[in-house]
Amino acid sequence: MIRFFNTSFPSRTVFLGISEACLVTFAFLVAMLARLGANDAYIMLNYEQGFPKIVFVSAAFVLCMYYFDLYDSSVLSNRREVLTRVIQVLGTVCILLAVLYYIYPPLQLGRGIFLIGFVLVAVLLLSWRRLFLKLNALPRFADRTLILGESELAESLLLELRSRSELGIHVVGHIRNLEGQSGNLNPSASEEQRNEILNSIESYQPDRIIVAMGDRRGKLPVDALLNLKGRGIHIQDGPDVYEAVTGKIPIQSLRLSWLLFSPGFRVARPLMIYKRISSILFSAVAIILTMPLMILIGLVIRADSAGSVIFRQKRVGKDGKVFTLYKFRSMVNGADQDDNHRPAERRDSRFTRLGRVLRRTRLDELPQLFNILRGDMHFVGPRPFVPDQEYECLQKIPYYRQRWIVKPGATGSAQVNRGYCATIEDNAEKLAYDLFYIKNISVGLDLLILFKSFKTVLLGRGAR
Repeated sequence: MIRFFNTSFPSRTVFLGISEACLVTFAFLVAMLARLGANDAYIMLNYEQGFPKIVFVSAAFVLCMYYFDLYDSSVLSNRREVLTRVIQVLGTVCILLAVLYYIYPPLQLGRGIFLIGFVLVAVLLLSWRRLFLKLNALPRFADRTLILGESELAESLLLELRSRSELGIHVVGHIRNLEGQSGNLNPSASEEQRNEILNSIESYQPDRIIVAMGDRRGKLPVDALLNLKGRGIHIQDGPDVYEAVTGKIPIQSLRLSWLLFSPGFRVARPLMIYKRISSILFSAVAIILTMPLMILIGLVIRADSAGSVIFRQKRVGKDGKVFTLYKFRSMVNGADQDDNHRPAERRDSRFTRLGRVLRRTRLDELPQLFNILRGDMHFVGPRPFVPDQEYECLQKIPYYRQRWIVKPGATGSAQVNRGYCATIEDNAEKLAYDLFYIKNISVGLDLLILFKSFKTVLLGRGAR
C-alpha cells in the first residue's frame, strides 16, 4: 500500500495508473514520429510545445479512466466490464478533446497525429489491461498472508482481502483459535508451547501475519510472533490493515485503548484555523460566482410550486450544537419539517418536478455556502443530521459522539464512499468512514475528498 494524502492506495493500482499514463504518452510520441518524421517531430516537441500537448492528452485519458471507475476494485478484475468501460473512455476522450480543441485551438496536436495516436492508445490500453488482469490474479506475485484470530474483524478482513486481488495479498489460511494447541497461550508460554505455535504458523509459509483477535488477554502468542518477526515475516495489527484497505475504521472491533492511543484523532489548532480561513474565502468567492444561478433557481422554484424558496432545517453540528441548515426547497411545501423527518426514497412523492433535478445534480445544496461562510460548517467534514436522527444514532451506534469533534461538512468521506444512508446499519458504516476522516484529518485528505466529490456530483451517484 502507498500512503498519500493520509490515505492508503494499493501499490498495484497506482502502478497501473502511472503505466497507462506512460502508454498514452508513448503512443502519441510514436504517432508524432510516424506522421512527421524524426526531424519535424523533434522541432514540434522542442519548439511548438508538442510534449506539453501530449501530456495534456495523457492526463485527459487517465482522468476519464478514473471517472469511469477503471481503477476501482469492483471493476479491475472484471474483464468484460473493463472492456466496456475502456471503449466508453475512448469515446468520451474524443468528445472532450474535440470540445477543448474547438475552444482553444493551440492545444491541438494535428488530426493525423491524433488519429494515429488514438488507434495506438486503444490497442495498447486494451492489451495492457488484459495482461495486467492475468498477472494481477497470479498468487505467486502476491504476499502469502495468514490471518490470526476469531472475530468479526477477522471475517471482514478475510472477505475483503480475497475479493481484491489488486492489494497483492494472497490469504493462505485463517487460524481462528490457537488455544487448542496446548491450552492457554500467553507471553510466558513454555518452550514446548512456543515451538508448537511456531510450527503451526510456519506450515502456511506466510510472508505476513495479520492479528485480528477479538480478545487478546492471555491469548496472544507474543513471544512466538516476535520470533517470526525477527525472521522477516511482517506482523500487522488487524484494525490498521482494515483501515488501510477499506478507508474506514472497524467499529465492530474497536477498542477504547486503540481509540485513545492510536495516532490521529487529534485536530491541531493551526489546521482548524486554516480550514476556517479557507472556508470564508472560498465560500465567499463561490457565492459571488453562483449568485446568478441561485437567483435563477429561486425564480424557477417559485414558479414551479407554492412555498418558500429556501428550506430551513435544524441540524446537529460540532460539540452537539444545533444550527439551521439552508437548502433550496426540493419537496412540496411542509413535507419534511423538523418534527416529521423521514429519509428520502428514490421515487419519493414529496419531490417537486424541479426538486428531483435539483437533488440529482446537488444544486439544492448551494445555499449551504452561507452556512460555511457563517462558520456552521466546513466544505469537508461529517454530514450533519437532524436532531431526532442524530440522537437515535447516538443511542444505538458505539462511538457516535466522536463525529461531533469537528465541524460538519457539505461533503465528506462517507458521502463519496458510501452514498445515501437511510437505516441504522447504513449510518453505522457511515460513522466508520467519518471516524477515518477525523483520525486522518489533513489538508491533503480534504483535497482528495473534494476531488472525489466532483466525480460523485458529475455522475449523479448517491443522490435521492
